Amino acid sequence: MAALKDFLPVVIFFAVYKATDIYMATAVLIATVALQAAYQWFRHGHVPPVQLLTLVLLFIFGGATLLLRDPLFIQWKPTVLQWLMALAFLGSHFIGDKVIIQRLIGKQMEMPKSTWSRLNLAWVAFFIFSGVLNIYVAKNFDENTWVNFKMFGLMGLMLIFIIAQGLILSRYIKGAE
Repeated sequence: MAALKDFLPVVIFFAVYKATDIYMATAVLIATVALQAAYQWFRHGHVPPVQLLTLVLLFIFGGATLLLRDPLFIQWKPTVLQWLMALAFLGSHFIGDKVIIQRLIGKQMEMPKSTWSRLNLAWVAFFIFSGVLNIYVAKNFDENTWVNFKMFGLMGLMLIFIIAQGLILSRYIKGAE
């Protein structure tokens, strides 16, 4: 259910874009993520860091798209977010006693420290790759193709990556035989 909530703004962005244009879709995207963050704040007393970072980047890049009437800014937002995530995951190798991925899912499985490091580095590589791919599509294809790629390509890549990792890591899940 949480994953659906995370993808809801992208789905709404896609639907509004198909019905109107990139500017209305961007405005609705900003509003949707802001409403989600407000809900999180009032319901739980905090906003998760990734959601807060997404909101800040949307205000910056989405705001620039709307103010300057240039869709290039909103097209860069996924790449900037992914590269910041890659930087955070990479930085966790040098800060603290656990890498980020171990902090996120370490309660569900036990693995050697070297396996956690490799898993975390796989996420770094994935974030860098998907950020580069997003920019490639944005620069080499029309806006409609980029929106379709954002909806189906980036989300599809993430889903495939998570499933592949799940299959590999299933042997480490606590209680698995």
